[in-house]
Amino acid sequence: MPPLLAARPRVEPVAGAYARLTEVYPGLRVSEWETAPPRGAGWVTAAALATDAEARDTFLAWDDAQVVRDYGQRARADVVATFALHRYAWPACLLITVPWFLHRRVPRLPVQDVAHHRELGRMAVRVRSFACLPGDPAAELPGARVVPDEEALRGEVRGAVAEHLGPVLDGFRPLLRRGPRALWGMASDEIVEGLWYVGHLLGEEARATAELARLLPGGTAPYVGGAAFRELTGPDGAALATRDRASCCMFYTLRPEDTCVTCPRTCDADRIKRLTATT
Repeated sequence: MPPLLAARPRVEPVAGAYARLTEVYPGLRVSEWETAPPRGAGWVTAAALATDAEARDTFLAWDDAQVVRDYGQRARADVVATFALHRYAWPACLLITVPWFLHRRVPRLPVQDVAHHRELGRMAVRVRSFACLPGDPAAELPGARVVPDEEALRGEVRGAVAEHLGPVLDGFRPLLRRGPRALWGMASDEIVEGLWYVGHLLGEEARATAELARLLPGGTAPYVGGAAFRELTGPDGAALATRDRASCCMFYTLRPEDTCVTCPRTCDADRIKRLTATT
């Protein structure tokens, strides 16, 4: 009788990364589909956000209502659109950057392959191809594309995010009243701040900032600016990580005195105070 061979463990290109993401950030759950995206109340595809004005209006209505509920005032239409785009783009970038950060696999996710349910904090994807490095067990899977080295894989990350976000930015652009440079600055910020936050949750903030600095060193069109990390010194001499955003989230239009800690409007003294504050 021939010797029994151990079954080879099944390799999933991105499922493990998405499961780990939900472990540290339960507010976002990612599932995969094979034939059709999930449908029903609350679900919207990225393709609809990119091309369907009615779907965008429905999506923006949630942000409009949230501003009135939480701040007791109406925001300008372009501010509402900025909030809505941010709340989509931030998790959408994680669909690509987290598998890269954790497993060195970069899924290609054109807009027709992603759906979102904002109230449930869910994303659903169809992964038809992905890039990986030589020697990755996933390299034998259908849809795998092996690239030669880490820099080539970083290029795949930049390309995959641009492929996905580009049509969405185009769809939102008339509502935002901003040009391409401002929109791609926003995309740069979503890539950096999303993975920076998740890296902190994973206990790997230092590696995340180093990886992001290599991913977006500046001069990588269509992205505007780089990761732009820098260090401040706290009152006790400790190093405090910060960065300068390439775009504005527009929250100052609601609360002028309450800017983001990474906003260029926030001076270093205020950053240090906020970064060292205790609850």
